[in-house]
Amino acid sequence: MSSKKLRPGFVAMALAAGLALAGCGGTSASSVEAASSSNPYGLIQPGTIRAASIGDGKPYTFTDAQGNFTGFDVELFKDVAHRAGVDNVVFTGQDFTAILPAVANGQFDAGVAAIGITDKRKQTVDFSNGYLAGYLTLITTKTSGIKNVDGLNGKRLGVVQGTLQEAYAVKNFTSANLVRFPDNNTAIAAVNSGSVDAHFLDYEAAKAYQEQYGLISAADIPSFDAPAGFAIAKDKPALKEALNKGLTEAMEDGTWKKLYQKWFPGSPMPEQYLPKAEQTATPAPTASK
Repeated sequence: MSSKKLRPGFVAMALAAGLALAGCGGTSASSVEAASSSNPYGLIQPGTIRAASIGDGKPYTFTDAQGNFTGFDVELFKDVAHRAGVDNVVFTGQDFTAILPAVANGQFDAGVAAIGITDKRKQTVDFSNGYLAGYLTLITTKTSGIKNVDGLNGKRLGVVQGTLQEAYAVKNFTSANLVRFPDNNTAIAAVNSGSVDAHFLDYEAAKAYQEQYGLISAADIPSFDAPAGFAIAKDKPALKEALNKGLTEAMEDGTWKKLYQKWFPGSPMPEQYLPKAEQTATPAPTASK
């Protein structure tokens, strides 16, 4: 599909909205129709998707040496947006806890940061279909003495505020003293300095920190009940439909698989996101926040 072609269904919806509004004020029906049909997804800026993300969520979303956003979620979202006819995607870094409120109040068109879909979060925003599901990891130093989750009793455990890891830790690590951080980098610095004993984060991000700082995993915990999705404001149903269609196409034509192999080399692959012809076994995990 041409990246500039608008889907007929969306154009029809926009024309209908324009006709309804024409009888309410001084704007002509023709001008409303033209404006609506040029922005079928109700974007803040027609032709541009403004996406809120995080800059330290490697390999999902992060900034490179030039300050540009990249990673699995970023490349997948750009591909899906292209399929929806939008090639200009502008990413802006936010604290993770600020993403959903900012999308809900209209500051951004979408939130893209391996955001786990939960019932609580769906009270604030809408979500695309899921595109990742995964493991959570307890990371610590070689000398901390923490060998498994039982070793957290009385220990100071870092979590990023607002993430699935925080919710999981509150429910399951009741004997640990939780210390909340704005991002993973700050929490890992605290682990390395000894101000916290361990940090609880997603599996893929933990692998990178282990390699960079010589840290170890004390536990890898499966969590499949909240797959990651793109966050969308509740008043943008056409955008949600277009993103879901693009996700389905990206999975079926193998684009999702190629991006996964690029960003998660050697990691188990969740088969529910592969082309239908390749779905032969029980889905395996990746991770979400």
